[in-house]
Amino acid sequence: MSQGTAAGDAAPATMRAVVVTRPGGLDALEIKDVPVPIRKPGWVRIRVKAFGVNESEITTRKGESDAEVTYPRVPGIEGVGVVDETDEDSGLRPGQQVATMMGNMGRSYDGAYAQYVSVPAGQVIPFETSLPWEVVGALPEMFQTAYGSLTTGLDLNAGQTLLIRGGTSTVGLSAATIAKDLGATVLSTTRIPGRAGELRAAGVDHPLVDDGTLADQVRALLPDGVDAALELVGCSALADTLRTVRRHGTVCFTGALAGQWTIPDFTPFMIPSGVRLTSYAGEAADLPADVFAHQLQAIAAGRLKVPVAKVYHGLEQVCDAQADLESGAMPGKHVVVLDD
Repeated sequence: MSQGTAAGDAAPATMRAVVVTRPGGLDALEIKDVPVPIRKPGWVRIRVKAFGVNESEITTRKGESDAEVTYPRVPGIEGVGVVDETDEDSGLRPGQQVATMMGNMGRSYDGAYAQYVSVPAGQVIPFETSLPWEVVGALPEMFQTAYGSLTTGLDLNAGQTLLIRGGTSTVGLSAATIAKDLGATVLSTTRIPGRAGELRAAGVDHPLVDDGTLADQVRALLPDGVDAALELVGCSALADTLRTVRRHGTVCFTGALAGQWTIPDFTPFMIPSGVRLTSYAGEAADLPADVFAHQLQAIAAGRLKVPVAKVYHGLEQVCDAQADLESGAMPGKHVVVLDD
């Protein structure tokens, strides 16, 4: 059995959604009236209030995703909103605030660029907050990736030192705020000297200008190296990042902003003796509800800062959001809010 909307009103038969009709440019994004998704047993239908716009959705739109994507497809790998319909034994209730992300959402099944989305219950995170939707909508994928990298990937603890390579990315900025909240000392990079202030605003202790060789800069500050390093630039920078870490320290490979995901002719001996290399590619379950609640409370209290680049209103502005994200001119998260 299922529970319907809190107000008792049945969901409409159709909804508005952004649909990628074919691989291509921004003109491949079309706003259409499509059927409201029918919820399967074990799934939760969510009335979407806001969603972040991500590089992976641009990749899907261009037809360059390494995931299996069929078209037409409603993209969107994350979203926040309220429960519209759920199983009675799901532990969720209609009208409850929830977040969802990942799990092939927006790739193998329709995602959050729509008024409603239906997802497996296992990738739904309930929460309660008075923060505005444009703030909460920026968080799920960004905070899940940053938090999972710092905990599952690096096991970061208070008092340790962390290097974030790719620091002005949304995940990099989020990782800095979370690491500071954990009690770490943070070094973080930008390729543009004028953006060091953005890093300081996120709580970074030591902004560094990345000219391709960081090891000497890091060891001038910390002769033994950092305890942990988060690699977001990619394999083109990885060898140098490994040289910034102390013996028995760890590097976590999470992203490839520069586009290089593999190393030709890789040899394990490129890893300095005693340095550990791992990776992180997690899912919604890696961001427990109590951790997400703590992050929301920290934002409300001003301890965590949310790097929002721009807020867009309505599905009509999704094209603008993707265009702005592609331009790289505005650091931070691009968030679309669906106004009632």
